[in-house]
Amino acid sequence: MKRRFTLAAGIVCGIACIASAARADEAQATNDWKISVGPGLYVFPKYPGSSKLQLLPFPMQDISWKERVFSQGPDVLGVNALLGANYHVGASVSFDFQSRSASDDARLKGLPDVHYGPKLRLFGDYTWWAFTGAAAVYQDIGGTGQGLTAMADFVVSAPLGKLLVSVGPGLTWANAAYTNTFFSVNPQESAASGLPRYATSSGLRDVHFNVNATYRFDSHWSGSVAAVIGRLQRSAASSPITERRLDLNGMASVLYRF
Repeated sequence: MKRRFTLAAGIVCGIACIASAARADEAQATNDWKISVGPGLYVFPKYPGSSKLQLLPFPMQDISWKERVFSQGPDVLGVNALLGANYHVGASVSFDFQSRSASDDARLKGLPDVHYGPKLRLFGDYTWWAFTGAAAVYQDIGGTGQGLTAMADFVVSAPLGKLLVSVGPGLTWANAAYTNTFFSVNPQESAASGLPRYATSSGLRDVHFNVNATYRFDSHWSGSVAAVIGRLQRSAASSPITERRLDLNGMASVLYRF
């Protein structure tokens, strides 16, 4: 099946999915099931706007049934409601590591913690030749206060022997609930933390550039490395909570296909 690009930073989850979003899987399986599993490693900011990165080992999976129902990376369970040779439209429950804790940085003392949790993801992608356009909307369904974000990405892919390389730009929009949770400082939080008061609004969260490389060693083994290199914008960029506008998310994985 084709893979779908998902937000890094809730966001890191599924970066590698961009690789094959630009092509149909070479092996149209003779049975209904496709199953690949293996170890993965994520790297992402300790919290949105942090200058520090953290590493998280995490198992990776790419499982599908008739290309209709799937579990892939952060998409715990998803359905392609509409699909064809060059497009997908569907929904999934996606797990998101995006969070913040006062223990992440001394500057955050006095600010409320933000917990990670599941999100409902609505997505669509369309591929023409080597070009893929993709859009996705993420809605917090775990009560974490992370609101709604929307992404649009455009990538071009090129096969180089056993290596597939995909690159392209994208952007992320966030609603007021999201920016308020991660980037605002109300009067009480200002008094507790020493940070200046700061009000946020909905708008462009970041612009980013996607890079992914997938190498197929043989019919069973493949490896992927990926990065989303972004720059925070508007409310996210100007917040006193933000230490660095560079928003770097990455992933590496090795999968075995049964």
